[in-house]
Amino acid sequence: MSDPDALDGVTAPERRQRAFGHDAARAAILSQVHEHRLPGAILLHGPQGIGKATFAFEQAAAILTATGDEEGHRVEEQVAALSHPNLFLLRRRPKDAKGYYTVIRVEDVRSLRDSLHHTRGRAGHRVAIIDSIDDCNPSAANALLKTLEEPPADTTFLLVSHRPGQLLPTIKSRCHNIALRPVGEEAVRAVLIDHDPSITPQSIERAVALAGGRPRRALETLALDEESALGVLQNWLGDPLRFPAGVAMQLADALGADAQGTELTFAREMLDDWMAAEARNAAMQPGNRMRLASANELWDKAHALFAEADSINLDMKQTLVAIFDAIRKHVSMTAPVAIESQ
Repeated sequence: MSDPDALDGVTAPERRQRAFGHDAARAAILSQVHEHRLPGAILLHGPQGIGKATFAFEQAAAILTATGDEEGHRVEEQVAALSHPNLFLLRRRPKDAKGYYTVIRVEDVRSLRDSLHHTRGRAGHRVAIIDSIDDCNPSAANALLKTLEEPPADTTFLLVSHRPGQLLPTIKSRCHNIALRPVGEEAVRAVLIDHDPSITPQSIERAVALAGGRPRRALETLALDEESALGVLQNWLGDPLRFPAGVAMQLADALGADAQGTELTFAREMLDDWMAAEARNAAMQPGNRMRLASANELWDKAHALFAEADSINLDMKQTLVAIFDAIRKHVSMTAPVAIESQ
């Protein structure tokens, strides 16, 4: 089953099966495997692009190897080919030759459930990966809940979620929750070098700086022009008051030109990272309540502006201008402190 979220030229998660970082989560699951106390469902949740799907396939291979009767390298080969009889995968399915369904449908969940009730294909545990459960429409989510309430014997579901807060509480209550976080810079570098050993050190460092601990974003960055507006935005966020006001206008023009473009998506994530770090740093200074209040106000205003622009298709350039102005105002009103990098 092909990956609807695959990046061109990037190895799919099932073929990588090596997630960099996430050592604590890896140790926790392997401990459950070795102690024969695997839960019926594990919810792997965290920001998009940090390697959750790759981690899920890595753990699936580990579970199938530990509970089965085949050598690890043979299991990994079968997982990579999605041909292991005890491995099941649920993703958005192709709609036609041009694209995929926008959701995981109830019939997709029912098909998975029926497959799990067939005779076991091989000795050992079975693993079903849902990548991602966020894609399930309400009917599919309810159908999946029924399966989780009465799971087949010796079967573990690995549910990948980017937005666990939007899941049914009853689904979350049926899962062992494992939070995965953005990885360290060394892990991001390792992903890039594993992807292409010929990448220049300059390209690696630029991608790492823009990734914010998300390997997927680092890989996407490699496809962007090194002179893109994202580099300028990164420098601008380091000290907005150091730049003339015209720079923010130029940034808004460049980033807002394509409302669906990759650069704007990156820019929005970078702005989120910066505002979150600013609020976190302010909260760590109990004596500076004004800065925290201003940071919270900035967060609310920026997200309200983006939500309004998205809902009624407003000019994204003007939205960015308003947000950049709000950031400059916030910085000018608060004590200058180093902003924690993401």
